[in-house]
Amino acid sequence: MRILGLDVGSKTVGMAVSDPLGWTAQGIGILSIDEDNQLFKIEEIIRIIHEYQVKKVVIGLPKNMDNSEGFRAEASRHYAELLQAQIDIPIDFQDERLTTVQAERMLISEGNVSRKKRKKVIDKLAAVILLQNYLDRTSSL
Repeated sequence: MRILGLDVGSKTVGMAVSDPLGWTAQGIGILSIDEDNQLFKIEEIIRIIHEYQVKKVVIGLPKNMDNSEGFRAEASRHYAELLQAQIDIPIDFQDERLTTVQAERMLISEGNVSRKKRKKVIDKLAAVILLQNYLDRTSSL
């Protein structure tokens, strides 16, 4: 069963998909959105769901360090509501605290990834990390 992982920001959505067995996550791209103008490109996410035959969507939930939910978590839940209104597959959430920091560190440790290049791929890598964390967490249940 393929699962789609989404790292939703105000300007981009990082995307990752699992392998058919649901063991590993691979990045598939970054979608530009405009939260301020309510341009969420849900139709593009739906196209990807069909293309990869996705059976579940996991959206990163950026909680605060004290486990509370702030504005960004609320924005992610809103994105999930918009998507759920148009699809008939389950949506789950994965705590994504520090995934962007982890992605940044991974890219810096590579040594040859410039700041400009990091900016272009960091959201996709963050989506891979959050989806892999979800896969690892749920496979042990």
